[in-house]
Amino acid sequence: MNKKKEIKKAVIKNFQKKDQDTGSVEVQIGLLTKEISQLTDHLKKNKQDFSSRRGLLRKVAHRRKLLKYLQHNDPKSYEKIVKKIKTA
Repeated sequence: MNKKKEIKKAVIKNFQKKDQDTGSVEVQIGLLTKEISQLTDHLKKNKQDFSSRRGLLRKVAHRRKLLKYLQHNDPKSYEKIVKKIKTA
């Protein structure tokens, strides 16, 4: 299998609530966090890549909105996800 697919499956498994959960807010935040870390590593090597920088800023803003939504609607889940993000 493709390495990207394996990484994505591992992230989904780490953040999902139930067995078939692939699109919940928690999973989306986990996937965005992984993509943000990959883009950050890329931009450390390629400082002049402004299109990737723009993509990074969009992903950070999207994750921030999802976290704000989760904090407002499910504070317990928000606390869990923040702890997972900090350790990841």
